[in-house]
Amino acid sequence: MIIREQCTCPLEVVHDIIKGKWKTMIIYQLKDGSMSLAQLERDIDQITQKMLLQHLRELRSSGIVDKIKTEGYPLHVEYYLTERGKRLLDAVLIMQEIGIDYMVEMGQTELLDRKGIPYPQKSG
Repeated sequence: MIIREQCTCPLEVVHDIIKGKWKTMIIYQLKDGSMSLAQLERDIDQITQKMLLQHLRELRSSGIVDKIKTEGYPLHVEYYLTERGKRLLDAVLIMQEIGIDYMVEMGQTELLDRKGIPYPQKSG
């Protein structure tokens, strides 16, 4: 991940931090607390372990996510949102709501139904 040194707006920095297909989904998955790598991989459809590890590394380097290692064998690692990550989660939740509204407007509710994501029913 490259965060530009010269920018014209703070939003450019945030964009650099969260750009990529999976980062907002990782942040969303961590909304309820820490999760293991295996849990994240299971809960994020179609992400590969390689991409998950790369994005977690990038989110850690920007202070959005951190990890806890538990001693013993096998080694157990859990990832969680930092305070900065929790602040960013607020924005991600708004993005989720906007995505849901758009999908409802476009009649694309099959995915929402399949994943059990609640949405407002169209009146009419």
